[in-house]
Amino acid sequence: MAPNTSSARNLPPRTLGIDFGTSNSAAGIAVAGQPYLIQMEPGETTLPTAVFFEEGKRDMRVGRSATRALIDGDEGRFMRALKSLLGTPLLQEERRLGGERISFATLISRFLATLKTRAEAHTRMEFTHALSGRPVKFHSKDEARNIQAEQDLRACYHAAGFHDVMFLNEPEAALRAASVKPGLGLIVDIGGGTSDFTAFEQDAAGHTRVLASHGARIGGTDFDRQISIDHVMPLLGRGSEIKNAFGGGTMPAPNRLFNDLATWQMIPFLYTGETRRMASDLAAHAVERAKLDLLVEVLEHELGHDLAFAVERGKISANSHNSARIDLKVLKSGLGADLDAAGMARSLTPAVLDIRTCAVETLALAQVAPDQITRVVLVGGSSLLGAVRQHMQGLCPNATLESEKAMTAVADGLALAAEGAFS
Repeated sequence: MAPNTSSARNLPPRTLGIDFGTSNSAAGIAVAGQPYLIQMEPGETTLPTAVFFEEGKRDMRVGRSATRALIDGDEGRFMRALKSLLGTPLLQEERRLGGERISFATLISRFLATLKTRAEAHTRMEFTHALSGRPVKFHSKDEARNIQAEQDLRACYHAAGFHDVMFLNEPEAALRAASVKPGLGLIVDIGGGTSDFTAFEQDAAGHTRVLASHGARIGGTDFDRQISIDHVMPLLGRGSEIKNAFGGGTMPAPNRLFNDLATWQMIPFLYTGETRRMASDLAAHAVERAKLDLLVEVLEHELGHDLAFAVERGKISANSHNSARIDLKVLKSGLGADLDAAGMARSLTPAVLDIRTCAVETLALAQVAPDQITRVVLVGGSSLLGAVRQHMQGLCPNATLESEKAMTAVADGLALAAEGAFS
């Protein structure tokens, strides 16, 4: 066997910077001091963090291929937002997928292995080590789960074929890619599953000092969830009355079933015989039978993710155009839910206020007053929502909002930092 040239020359191991996200992932390296994001699919440097198992096949489709399979109606199982399962008992639960029983931890490992394989094929280099982004808090209200989540993710990287992995807080990675401007700043990174903040100070020479980092388990998928609960699930019977099978009177349909159906990572757990029987029983005794029949249809034909994508598209459109229609024709021709700016604001306000509170706490940890902040760097697709921008500008009235690198800052920063991570 030929010796490892990096080891023989006492060079640091080749390290891949990986932004493993709830919704999308990317990988990169530094080239001549600049970030180079690697194509994960033809012409695309981001890869949707999604997998699809075709019925009766063991091959796992990933990224846009997985999403196309769902949209095309291929028989099989689609999954997204697997990152949110880190640190929870659900991560080790097994499901029969493509003819084998497989845990969600194994799914994450295989997804990370795909990133590694594609990066190596594109660059013709072998990556033995990884620098991975991580939220400041995987679980902001449970420190034991927060610790467990990093342990889980580390194990997934090892199972994916990496010899070792180091972690860097995602907003601090984004800071590596931000332009240099003297003064006090705040990174606001709103990802799919978490919101992360870093307060920092820069001088005229470009020296940067991290003052504090903080985070909360609130993200874009939570926005989607609340919009779905408020605007889509009532069309499927949420809030409807169910007649008592053993006497007079009615009671509301149980919220948990609808709440789980509105939650990206919980959707695959609903496709069971028990859940389908529960929905059929609710429909049989429903005052508004037609609505509950739609719920039965969603579960029977496994349309939960189709609805979730429709909500996501509606959210993006409403943010851009002040109004949109959540198109649910996949379930029934002509079915949809109107979503205007006011309705979206009502749905998102509680979560956005929690995000604002976390930003306030970050500045308190940094011992910086909000009016001292001169720049707020917005990172992540959900940071571009009007409600988030409005609250961040209100909190830091003297700051300029920057969003030029919102979609690539974390991956760029990890690519830059990977080169010296194991030096």
